[in-house]
Amino acid sequence: MADGISSFWGPVTSSHEWCEKNYVFSSYVAEFYNTISNIPCILLALIGLLSSLIQRFEKRFSVLHLSNMALSIGSMMYHATLQHVQQQSDETPMVWEMLLYIYILYSPDWHYRSTMPTFLFLYGISFAVLHSVIRFDIGFKAHYVMLCLLCIPRVYKYYIYTQDKPAKRLAKFYLATLFLGTLCWLVDRFCCNQISNWPINPQGHALWHVLMGFNSYFANTFLMFCRAQQREWNPEIVYFMGILPYVRIQKPKIE
Repeated sequence: MADGISSFWGPVTSSHEWCEKNYVFSSYVAEFYNTISNIPCILLALIGLLSSLIQRFEKRFSVLHLSNMALSIGSMMYHATLQHVQQQSDETPMVWEMLLYIYILYSPDWHYRSTMPTFLFLYGISFAVLHSVIRFDIGFKAHYVMLCLLCIPRVYKYYIYTQDKPAKRLAKFYLATLFLGTLCWLVDRFCCNQISNWPINPQGHALWHVLMGFNSYFANTFLMFCRAQQREWNPEIVYFMGILPYVRIQKPKIE
């Protein structure tokens, strides 16, 4: 949206601006609320990472939590500057994160263990190079949605095979935050002219960030529970301070 005060970063070069006035609070931060709304996402990913490391989950989950943090940091850079290069630091980690989800979801039943990570790694690198050279706005969105759709059948399979009610509740929270977050994104994206006339801007894109931070946390926790079940680590869902769910495991002792 229209600038407030002068910009430290220069003219906008990103392909998108969101429904928030630019440089209202600082000449260094273009979209203030869209920038700071990534902080809860980083904190949630950090909590997941610590849980994964302390309980010695497989490294894939540590990498997944780190990818969530990298995505949020990239998003902060993008919304703070509204520059094309920083936009790539937001969009490219989105694709890398989905490739990690595909690996975690499908690798337990993949017979050729080295082929999947090798293919996904090369795919991720190829996308990053191509995305740095070519701008494809609608193509990027379609590609990202396709990667998300690839995950759905496997997530559904995990859900129906999981009998633990608290774990199933996590999956429901995942769907609820995904629905609400997508609704906020769509309203902010396509109803900005109407929102601009409201007394208060609801900051739909910032709400999308917060909801997707919880969405990723619920997804990761659910997948950690399912993987711990596969490894027979006796997982259970417990709540930190009675609020935030996480997975507690009991690995069998080696005689």
